[in-house]
Amino acid sequence: MDATSRAAGSTALLTDRYELTMLQAALRSGAAHRRSVFEVFTRRLPNGRRYGVTAGTGRVLDAVENFRFTTPQLDWLADQGVVDEETLRFLADYRFTGDIHGYPEGEAYFPGSPLLTVEGSFAEAVILETVILSILNFDSAVAAAASRMTSAAGGRPCIEMGARRAHESAAVAAARAAYVAGFTATSDLEAGFTHGIPTTGTAAHAFTLLHDTERDAFTAQIDSMGRGTTLLVDTYDLKEAVRTAVEVAGPELGAVRIDSGDLTLLAHRVRRQLDDLGARKTRIIVTSDLDEYAIAALAAAPVDGYGVGTSLVTGSGHPTCAMVYKLVARESVPGGPLVPVAKRSAGAKSSVGGRKWAARRPDADGVAEAEVIGTGPVPEELAGHLLQVPLVLNGESVGREPLAAARERHLRSLAALPLSATQLSKGEPVLATERTA
Repeated sequence: MDATSRAAGSTALLTDRYELTMLQAALRSGAAHRRSVFEVFTRRLPNGRRYGVTAGTGRVLDAVENFRFTTPQLDWLADQGVVDEETLRFLADYRFTGDIHGYPEGEAYFPGSPLLTVEGSFAEAVILETVILSILNFDSAVAAAASRMTSAAGGRPCIEMGARRAHESAAVAAARAAYVAGFTATSDLEAGFTHGIPTTGTAAHAFTLLHDTERDAFTAQIDSMGRGTTLLVDTYDLKEAVRTAVEVAGPELGAVRIDSGDLTLLAHRVRRQLDDLGARKTRIIVTSDLDEYAIAALAAAPVDGYGVGTSLVTGSGHPTCAMVYKLVARESVPGGPLVPVAKRSAGAKSSVGGRKWAARRPDADGVAEAEVIGTGPVPEELAGHLLQVPLVLNGESVGREPLAAARERHLRSLAALPLSATQLSKGEPVLATERTA
């Protein structure tokens, strides 16, 4: 995790009010200090998705570390009458001192996977619900969409360009999640500064329109950025712009970008024109509301890279898995054993009690064949395939890692899934979840 991202302000009020009112009532009843286990999981994947991608784990560690109530925050809670004096005193000294285990960042997951297990007193753990879910739901949704896009791209680079389509903070989080799932760069400088993600970008149509002629605009950009720059060639006449671009930059022109029209047809035309002009090494970058399906449709086109924005960072492009944070075990008496607890609703919102382990069972060829989840002893044959790792022990973060490690893990995780995982056609999750006592 990049150190600069750890200097954020307090995350304590990124909390739903009912978490603090539950805390107050539990303090009064005497149950607040019972050791408890909460679990983050999803009951289903979005329609048609075959796997999810764990992302935001590093940001969760930051959020837990920065979950401290400041004096102005406590004064506001008092002024608003949210909680009583006893609860305010507890919050003033709040520090999470428990343990958190979870799927490491970049790992695939499936319905029922225990993505995060938070263990501590009820008082410590219950008030982390909203901030943990807000991070994991958003980041994992973006990462799942990004993973589908990078798979569809077939090794061609994808660039995250969605900052102008999202809340400014969400844009940074989206760039980070996309990078975990294989995107190579972002246009967002804050994401680059905070998380060490490579940044890229040259010019928009406004730069061309600013100048008296397209040639003047290209000349100015090349004089400033060199012949390896990327020129935007669809402001006026595409064919004329490509010709002018090569005349100004020479065959050493780095790339041209197409941002509108029938991208498949135009990419073929531009490739032929560039080759005829001697610019055989000039790359073609395409943008314009791309998603995984549009990227897949361009597989046979002479495209060298994709810029993706709206469909990556907005909810229509990355539906969440509606992750939940549920109490699954707690003490009955101080120091006693943990007792499984579960919601037993008649509908689809029931939960399964008990602290769980998870393993991904491979077949004889090393390809994953099932997500096995249990509450008892781990079978010997699955001991080497457990998925959760320690993230926080006794309140101290132990799971920090560079984003590069999460990127590499995602590649390994995806490669170990059945080939059908990367199909874009609608289907069920590629791995079934098996439960064992």
